[in-house]
Amino acid sequence: MVLLDAETRQVGARLPFKLIEQARRRTGIGSTTDLLAFALASIAVEDDFATVLAQARGTLDPDLDIGF
Repeated sequence: MVLLDAETRQVGARLPFKLIEQARRRTGIGSTTDLLAFALASIAVEDDFATVLAQARGTLDPDLDIGF
């Protein structure tokens, strides 16, 4: 799925300045446009590893030797 190369649309938002500044510090992203694209992409492709791992609990034989 290509998200960032798709057609663009201008959006407007009023956001707390301190929130934007803290996000810039944490990410190193200076451009507000790039920062918002990063934030939206993080939500759009959110990692559900923890949920999948929890759902897999108990599906392997407890006696399986994985080398530890």
